[in-house]
Amino acid sequence: MEGFVKFNCYWSQSGPVITDEQYEIINHWREILFNLDLVGAFENGVGFGNISIRIGKSSQFVITGSSTGDIPELEPGHYVKVSSYNIDDNAVMCSGPLKASSESLTHAAIYTADPGTNAIIHVHSMRLWEELMNKVPTTDPAVEYGTPGMAREMIRIFSEPEVFEKRIIVMAGDRGGLITFGYDLDEAGGVLFDYINRH
Repeated sequence: MEGFVKFNCYWSQSGPVITDEQYEIINHWREILFNLDLVGAFENGVGFGNISIRIGKSSQFVITGSSTGDIPELEPGHYVKVSSYNIDDNAVMCSGPLKASSESLTHAAIYTADPGTNAIIHVHSMRLWEELMNKVPTTDPAVEYGTPGMAREMIRIFSEPEVFEKRIIVMAGDRGGLITFGYDLDEAGGVLFDYINRH
């Protein structure tokens, strides 16, 4: 990819890092999204979409691991804990059986920008993406996904009141990419399905 910045992932390999309660909540929504093709993998095998939840009131979070998009049902070992990150260095520190994806930085930026957000859903829907482009908060089309630029775009967008009203973001530089967020996964998922049902 032209101009793609190498993602720095500082990974401590370990056993599962997700609690039974977290797994039950996150996997419930992951299954729904996968079955609707909102999370999955393209024909070339590259996965799309991911889901995360904040750990308590910290800036740490649990997120679906790298290269899990094409797996129909995830196990506890498919989730990763992101313990810290640095947007300027395009770096995350994570632990678990798998590495975190480069999208983790986008999630990290949202958790940093809004202490009230405890759950994030990133899906792909070309239909919704095209319909909502520039009608809801939309990132700069020149900014590619999985880059420090996209993380900075999230921080910029969260400085605008409209994002809290709409609770959805179009990632213009990620064809089909959309993010919803909320106090918990039920809220983030509810927002997504409200938009799907309305459009």
